[in-house]
Amino acid sequence: MSLRIVVSSVSSDAHMWNLVYLQLLLEEAGHEVTNLGVCPPDGTVMDACRGADRPDLLVLSTVNGHGHLDGLRLIRALRRDPELAALPVVIGGKLGVRGADAEEGGRLLDAGFDAVFNESEEPAGRTLAAFGDFLAKLAQTVAVREPLVVGAPH
Repeated sequence: MSLRIVVSSVSSDAHMWNLVYLQLLLEEAGHEVTNLGVCPPDGTVMDACRGADRPDLLVLSTVNGHGHLDGLRLIRALRRDPELAALPVVIGGKLGVRGADAEEGGRLLDAGFDAVFNESEEPAGRTLAAFGDFLAKLAQTVAVREPLVVGAPH
């Protein structure tokens, strides 16, 4: 099943290549992707997730090492918002400046991320495989979308 996915960096991350890679990877797998680009304010990310074509997943990618800070702030805001509280959200990349830090990943999960893919913890191939497994499980749980018919009786 095809998912609608919003891909974004965090507000302090100006690296674009990771977002382009993710977009191409996800589109090649048949998913519909909206790429918000680099350095989006938290409000921009939240507005994109509230849009008419509500996503099935928000993927945050970071390579500057501050993902654990920006990610915590954003996931807390998402989980407080009644419209977005149940949205599946994952974060991955270089999440901290000290390299792999299981505590940072644990804090991100505790704050409300559905999965954390820390590029420093595992070889890239295994991280990518774990991300693929997550997508496959999510696709199985997404309900069949019924088309919206404007003017149809309720």
